[in-house]
Amino acid sequence: MQDTKLTGIVHAYFGAYESENREVAETLLSDDFTFTSPNDDAIDRATYFERCWPNSDIARDQQIEKILIDGDKAFVTYLCSSAGKSYRNTEFLTFVDGRIASVNVYFGASYQDGVLQ
Repeated sequence: MQDTKLTGIVHAYFGAYESENREVAETLLSDDFTFTSPNDDAIDRATYFERCWPNSDIARDQQIEKILIDGDKAFVTYLCSSAGKSYRNTEFLTFVDGRIASVNVYFGASYQDGVLQ
């Protein structure tokens, strides 16, 4: 049951990101949310929305390929594509009380029209 609930939260979070629905995303993230990536070191929720939230000038397709739930943690691998560019990332999410408490992003290789960039 917990796996199904967390899988639903992951889909809602990625859906909010893709549709740029910040209101939905805000309900899914804990108040003390942190975000880490190769470009960001455990930034807080406010900085995440300022720095990382979707830019409407960038149209992209994002498809979840795999979600693995382990207790209150999840790994999510997804493929993004836009204007001939594509990349695959993996995110490690932790949950507290049914909300996303942290996201750690691991960037994959980037391709332009099928050629490694």
